[in-house]
Amino acid sequence: MNRLMKAPARIAPWLAGLGLALGLSMPAHAGLFDDEEARKAILDIRARLDRADAQSQQVLQTQQQQQAQLQQQLADRKAELADLAEQVSVLRRANLELNNQLELLRADQARLRGQDEQATQTTRDVARDLAEFQRKQKDLVAVLAALDDRIKRFEPLKVTLDGREVVVDPAEKKAYDDAIAVLRRTEYAKAVDALQAFNRRYTGSVYAVHVQYWLGNALYGKGDTREAAATFRALVTAAPDHPRAPESLLLLANCQVELKDSKAARKTLEELIKGYPQSDAAQAGRERLTQIK
Repeated sequence: MNRLMKAPARIAPWLAGLGLALGLSMPAHAGLFDDEEARKAILDIRARLDRADAQSQQVLQTQQQQQAQLQQQLADRKAELADLAEQVSVLRRANLELNNQLELLRADQARLRGQDEQATQTTRDVARDLAEFQRKQKDLVAVLAALDDRIKRFEPLKVTLDGREVVVDPAEKKAYDDAIAVLRRTEYAKAVDALQAFNRRYTGSVYAVHVQYWLGNALYGKGDTREAAATFRALVTAAPDHPRAPESLLLLANCQVELKDSKAARKTLEELIKGYPQSDAAQAGRERLTQIK
């Protein structure tokens, strides 16, 4: 009975109902139950109450465990949320820092773009100034070259002629070189005109004997054999000691042979051999003399 009185409040109504039922039914059925049966009934009821109490305790314990688990899960979730909040805060700060860096990069890019444009313009200006300087330098070089040419036209030149150094006028040298160049092209008629023009313009030139020698060759090449012979004879008469004199006598003899004047040719060759015995022309004259009949 004391245990019945200590039963949980949630089963008290059920026990009260049970007691009432027993109280009401016992007088009517007193003959049906004896003391042993009553004890069995009470024991059975106690067993049921114990099982109910155990089940209640188990349910309560389970609920407490579940509540503790829920509280732990809640605490874990709060910790996770706190971690997430911290991570979000870190990400926000990082994002803010990245935005600041991006703004700085944009500012640097804009500044560099401006510097690049300025540098490009400066490069263009330098290139333009350099091109203008080069053009002026080229013009100056051309002017200096032209001035140098003009000076050279009037500045005497030193040349080596017949083994000795002489001074000649630049225009005189050019006229002589041009006339010889025409002769080398075997344009004999033009060469005759150029050499005769040189003689008329530069009387007493240091090139006079050479011009006379080449004029004789040009006349011979042109076909004026008699005029060529007279030119070679004039050279030997005017400059018997000149290096061209022996060759002129040999060429004069050739002209005389071609003019069918063998006597004069033999006389000229004898003059050559006697006057210039050591010269190459004299050696050729000896061979030529044996061929003239």
